[in-house]
Amino acid sequence: MGCGEVDRYRQYAAELVALAPDVILTAAGGVPPLKQATRTVPIVFTIVPDPVGLGFVDSLARPRGNITGLLAFEYGISGKWLELLKEIAPGVARAAVIRDSATAAGVGQFAAVASVGPALGVDIVPVNVSGPGEMEEVLAAFARGANSGLIVTGSASAVMHRDLIIKVAAQHRLPAVYYEQSFVAAGGLISYGPDFVDQYRRAAVYIDRILKGEKPADLPVQSPTKYELVINLKTAKALGLELPPSLLARADEVIE
Repeated sequence: MGCGEVDRYRQYAAELVALAPDVILTAAGGVPPLKQATRTVPIVFTIVPDPVGLGFVDSLARPRGNITGLLAFEYGISGKWLELLKEIAPGVARAAVIRDSATAAGVGQFAAVASVGPALGVDIVPVNVSGPGEMEEVLAAFARGANSGLIVTGSASAVMHRDLIIKVAAQHRLPAVYYEQSFVAAGGLISYGPDFVDQYRRAAVYIDRILKGEKPADLPVQSPTKYELVINLKTAKALGLELPPSLLARADEVIE
């Protein structure tokens, strides 16, 4: 995010706070400028990966300030992405993990994936999010190795490069697991992650409680409770993968 964009977000946050709302709902990117603009107006966030590490709250159990909300995901879920990759492509012995190494969430998700690699017999290779050309080159070089797969962890940068990542995975016939269903809807193979729409429903409950007099400081940050498994059968067929019936039976959505 450039300086101009940062200044613009700060301006928008200040204008919003000046309206004296009873509570503000925001996704992750809106929290920093709003936190700077007010320490009194209640703020409820959604889809934030590491609110403690980012300094939004003191702790998950006791936020303390005027901010609370919902975690985007728990790091432990990241290990399941590698388990899924082995389930859909048992021969995979190397997995590239796209991550944003500049954030605590990127580091945490990668560590969770790497921790289950030895037990599954998979070598884990980090791929840091970078410019489109550089990332495409790195992934192409990785894909030249046999028995390769791909895992895409959650980050704003991954969303920004979503179409490129999906295109490269298809070009190099890499079975890929994504953290969120929008990647699968755009042509990716499979995703497993929190239902982000459900997060907004649960955020509405917190907003209601705040409007009735409760304080954000007393409302713990909530972890996801609803996860979705989404599979793109068209992509599986293009990759020549025969997905296990047990996996298809577990899917919340199958795109054909």
